[in-house]
Amino acid sequence: MNTIPILSILTVIPLAGGGAALLASGQSKTSRSIAFGASLLSLAVAAAAWAMFDSGRGGAQYVERLAWAPSLGIEYHLGVDGLGLLMVLLSALLAPFAMLASWEIGPNRNLYFALILFLEAGLFGTFTALNFFHWFIYWEMGLIPAFFLIKLWGGPRRTRAANQFLIYTLAGSVAMLLAFLALYAATGLFDFEELARLARNGGLDSALFAKLGGSFFKSRETLATVVFFGVFLGFAVKAPLMPFHTWLPSAYTEAPAGTSMLLTGAMSKMGVYGLLRILLPLFPGQMRAMQTPLLCLAVATIVFSAAAALAQRDLKRMVAYSSINHVGYCLLGIFAVVRITGDAGTGSADRAAALNGVMLQMFNHGLTAAALFYFVGLIEMRGGGLRGLDDFGGLRKVAPVFCGLMGITLFASLGLPGLNGFVGEFLIFKGVLPLAGWAAAASTLGLLITAIFLLTILQRVFSGPLPSRWSGWKDLTSGERLTLAPVMALMLLLGTCPQILMRVANPAALALSKLF
Repeated sequence: MNTIPILSILTVIPLAGGGAALLASGQSKTSRSIAFGASLLSLAVAAAAWAMFDSGRGGAQYVERLAWAPSLGIEYHLGVDGLGLLMVLLSALLAPFAMLASWEIGPNRNLYFALILFLEAGLFGTFTALNFFHWFIYWEMGLIPAFFLIKLWGGPRRTRAANQFLIYTLAGSVAMLLAFLALYAATGLFDFEELARLARNGGLDSALFAKLGGSFFKSRETLATVVFFGVFLGFAVKAPLMPFHTWLPSAYTEAPAGTSMLLTGAMSKMGVYGLLRILLPLFPGQMRAMQTPLLCLAVATIVFSAAAALAQRDLKRMVAYSSINHVGYCLLGIFAVVRITGDAGTGSADRAAALNGVMLQMFNHGLTAAALFYFVGLIEMRGGGLRGLDDFGGLRKVAPVFCGLMGITLFASLGLPGLNGFVGEFLIFKGVLPLAGWAAAASTLGLLITAIFLLTILQRVFSGPLPSRWSGWKDLTSGERLTLAPVMALMLLLGTCPQILMRVANPAALALSKLF
């Protein structure tokens, strides 16, 4: 038990900051400053947790356990391993970045910034809670602020996009809730670690069939598969995995830039995190049995989303589909590791490489995708609402710094060696190729298409003749350069020194690889 409940403090700070920002109603500058200060304080606490984390030992650290309703299997149980800590740090980095991107947002600033903090609290809780009861509360806490951020401050089609986002994610959440209620009815447990221990020896499937089996379910495998699909659906929608992705392009496109940054940078990682933290440990047999169709869906997510991005003419929709494409590589790595059983011999190093790649890809994509939405938001603001691929051209002549920094971000998203996007994708393919060679080979088509549409953005927006109406285009201001400086520095640093993340991610990856 930790003397200082650092994870609880981390979650309380944005909740308190959001409440304080709401109380400052009518004083938009004050509420904005309070919210930004709370996000920086959260970042400082997350950085302290990172600095004190013992990367030499596996398992959860900063554990907090408090009896809540023991008779119902409910306790306040927090803890983070390398995976959870990476996601906590990513969320803490993106919240102030998103606020700076929304600094001059329209009316009701106090509510806008308060909702961002409530969303951040939901992210922190999701990545630290180890008991389903309060984990699910945090999971849904992220849904509600995101809905209102899209609906109240989004584009002209914001109502439709917000409703679609709510319906899809709520449907996934309901399916997952029903599946976990079935697990609780069978075991009396909500704790993820205890459920995982029960699943390792096949006891979870047996408990489900003993309690809930009957004339409708003739075998324990059938019942366990049904429950598996309920949990899987919740994470597949959030990630998203095709064909459960159709809510995402509209939501990301209509949301204000700062909200899109959080949606793609951190919120989509909730689904991938759930696959690693919950689905893999609880349903290893079902994952193995369904590996081929799952790999097919992952490949489809990579290739078709890249092709969809190439077909777009709206820059924001291109980046939205690009986000689906990059999350697809994470899904490919996760689904490939279930191929070989056992924790020794051939395949062990490949599984560890793929899982390390998934964790690095989650973090690095969060940075680059958020930065891309920030740049697109600046283009839309300077262009008077225009953001079409063919609306611009030649902007590098009048905005060389803008072009240079967005170019670095595009190349990082592409996976250029030396930038942060390369290492995660490289490790994923290094691990997947021996485990599921056909899936890795098919997915390389997505890399090719991604290169085409990202280079198309550079060519159409920044190269060629400069239209006369953009002759007065402003380059990045000092404030915008300062906003981007930490993100750009991280892209370069993590591209050349990935061990900064690897030292934390590797113990968690090794622990997960031993499940199969």
